[in-house]
Order: sequence, then C-alpha cells, then structure tokens
Amino acid sequence: MKLIVAAALFVCAAVSTSAQVMKPSDLEAYAKNRYGEKWLDAAANLAPQIPFDKNQSITYQEIIEAPGKTKSQLYIAVNYWVTATFKDKQAITLNDKDAGCIIISSTMKNIVEHTGTLNSYSVSITPVIRIDIKDGKVRVTYTVQNYDILADRTGGWLGPTDRKNRTYGDSKRKEEDKTNENLYDEQWEIQKHYPFVEKDPQKRTCAKALVMTHAYSNAVLDKINEAIKNGMVGNDDDDW
Repeated sequence: MKLIVAAALFVCAAVSTSAQVMKPSDLEAYAKNRYGEKWLDAAANLAPQIPFDKNQSITYQEIIEAPGKTKSQLYIAVNYWVTATFKDKQAITLNDKDAGCIIISSTMKNIVEHTGTLNSYSVSITPVIRIDIKDGKVRVTYTVQNYDILADRTGGWLGPTDRKNRTYGDSKRKEEDKTNENLYDEQWEIQKHYPFVEKDPQKRTCAKALVMTHAYSNAVLDKINEAIKNGMVGNDDDDW
C-alpha cells in the first residue's frame, strides 16, 4: 500500500513540476526553431497568416477530432490538463462540465524584453483560451487582444548615465507597484504595429512580440492535442 501511495505522489509531483504551457525562455527557443532567429523577417513572413477577428484581435481556432470519445471522456482529459497547467485558479474563468465549455485567461509575462534608443520595453500577453467540447471533437479558440507593455523611460541606450536617475529597465517590478515614476503601462493594438504598419518606432519590439504570440498559440494547441489524444501523463486511460 505504501508503495502505491508513493508511486501516486511521484506521478503527481511529475505533473506539477511540468505544469505550465511554456516558460518565456523555452518559448523563444521554440519560436526560433520554427521561424528563425531574425525577428523582423519572421514577423513579415507570418503577417499574411495572422487571422484577425471583427474586434481586431488575433484569433486562432482549431477543431480537434477525437472519434469514439464521449463528451464526458474528453471533458475529463481536457480538464485534467487545464487544472494541472494553470495553477492560478483565477485564470480559469469558466469551467462548465454540462455545457462542455472551459475558458482560461492567463498572462504570459515578459515574452519580449527590448532596449530601444530612448525607452526599454517588456511585453506580456494575456491570451483568452476557450475550449468547447462535444462527443468526438474539441474546438479550441485562442485570442490575444493586444500587447501589454511595461515601458521604462530611463532604460534606453540614451537614458541617464547616473545611477540615481536610471532604473535599468526594471520590468520585474512587483504587482501593482506604481512607485517608480519612470515605469509606465501601455497597451499596444497589434494591427497598429509592425509588421502591419511598416513605419513603426517600436518595430523590433513588435516583430518579436508577434512571432512569440503566434508561437505560443501553437504551443497551446499542441499541448491540448496531446492531452486529448494521449492523456496528460501517458497512462491515464481506462485500461487499469
């Protein structure tokens, strides 16, 4: 009995330690592997493929076929992945088994950190992931409305040289900390920046932001696909 309990705890620990879609550093490696290391070129190549909805948000949608699996079976598989991946339960804004719908809104912080001439920028995104479940199929809708920017007016190459007035692009400030007057928040509409607008002062920042946003959508869809078809840990089927 003790061995069984120990084994169960080991499996739970394994799930917990890998329970995130992807860290920013892993996402960057994933993006470079898929799209190359030249962010400006990669963004320009991706631009024709980026789907915008009626609200000018990037929205991807994929239907994952799962023949022979009931709505209940698919809900269990997807819910297992969702609850293991998104540890902040506030990120799961809807989880309705009867309706077969799960909605997640979770921030991916600091996917881009770029030093410009005058300012430095840290870019985060908050995708909304909606998962609709029916017998034999799952529909995933992934939406990103804008880039969330933390800008540092002293962090650019031409920023102050004295330590007293320079914050060194402190994009790791604590939540809700508004005490540093050099740091300010902005939201950038994706369609109003590169590669959709050629003459963009934040061209390099937005090029990488677009590629990373697109790559993250692929990572999310890949993970959900895997959870549906092969389970979360590879041994969570009905044959036990």
